Amino acid sequence: MAKRKREQQPSEGLLPQKKFYRQRAHANPFSDHSLDYPSSPRAIDWAAHYPALAASGKVPEFADVGCGFGGLLIALAPQFPDTLMLGLEIRVQVSQYVQDRITALRVTNATQSSDSTSGFQNVSIVRANAMKFLPNYFTKHSLSALFFLFPDPHFKSRKHKARIISPTLLAEYAYVLRPGGIVYTITDVKDLHEWMKEHLTNFPLFQPVDEDTLRSEGKGPIIDAVYHSTEEGKKVASNKGDKWLACFRRIEFTR
Repeated sequence: MAKRKREQQPSEGLLPQKKFYRQRAHANPFSDHSLDYPSSPRAIDWAAHYPALAASGKVPEFADVGCGFGGLLIALAPQFPDTLMLGLEIRVQVSQYVQDRITALRVTNATQSSDSTSGFQNVSIVRANAMKFLPNYFTKHSLSALFFLFPDPHFKSRKHKARIISPTLLAEYAYVLRPGGIVYTITDVKDLHEWMKEHLTNFPLFQPVDEDTLRSEGKGPIIDAVYHSTEEGKKVASNKGDKWLACFRRIEFTR
């Protein structure tokens, strides 16, 4: 089937509009999506993603897996201007929307501020299948935060293997997350919440950490963004639904 072309967006108005980036709510992670991906993290030119911060030599520390329309990234970018953030999104139209959104926000900020290193220069996106290629983007222990916000619940039992939190993937998440780093998960599906919590709890390199503890450590702005910044989270709030948060700290392995 031919790929659906993006409708032409009117030139007036700098920020992109979602209605011109139509896409299904979810994608099959096991399909062949004809993705280009780096052979290793060292093959990535991060300066192309963060040109204003190229001289810093930094690499991404926050990764939003299945970032959707980029709500979390856009919310956190100005609050953590010294932290590079990367969204990973498999859907072509949605990832293009986020890229266009970031570009527009950078241009808008450049006209309003003399500081060329501020204003969403620390956020970027790649179109990628994180279930297959996450270690191709991040070196060992390079991340301090890993986000899984309102992932596809894959309700049918035969589809559970496609859930983004699964026993086969937790080792990769532990590999890219540094000791002390946090995995943030949230969903409006209680069954999925229990599934993610069970598998993360049972994995020896992750330890549950409650919301109050994270807030006492200064991570309140991150928690607030996890709850409220995404399009999915806003829909749940509008429908007065429940949101189930579960967070885990990456711990050192002791023999």
